[in-house]
Amino acid sequence: MQKTIIKSIGYGLGAVFILLAVYFLVLTLVSGWSFTQSQFASYWYFIIGLVVGFGIQIALYQYIKGLVHSSQGMGKVVGVSGTTSTAAMISCCAHYLVNLVPILGITGLATVVSQYQIEIFWVGLVFNIFGIVFISNKIIKFKKYP
Repeated sequence: MQKTIIKSIGYGLGAVFILLAVYFLVLTLVSGWSFTQSQFASYWYFIIGLVVGFGIQIALYQYIKGLVHSSQGMGKVVGVSGTTSTAAMISCCAHYLVNLVPILGITGLATVVSQYQIEIFWVGLVFNIFGIVFISNKIIKFKKYP
């Protein structure tokens, strides 16, 4: 049991660092390191909230996966909220892609994303909370009925 908990926490921490690395890598490639630092300084509370929420979901998922071998579709919830978290973090700076996307013909999309970046952060946080509650509920039910 103790080994399962430690392993789950390790997976959660790994997910946190991977998601932060993706955020910093994408943003640095698009706009440079100094811009990445300023964006992180401006939106750190959203970004940290998103990555920590995703890390908690991964840890809970790994924990219940250790308790039962079939996870009854919970991987889909983790996948959806994880994708939302990543998209929300990257969207904070997607409006700077406007310089590049005319080539691809999606300037309108970049404009819409830039106008609603805070709302996208909130959607990501809501998905994180939903995922955490959903998986926690499954763990509670599993432990309640042996």
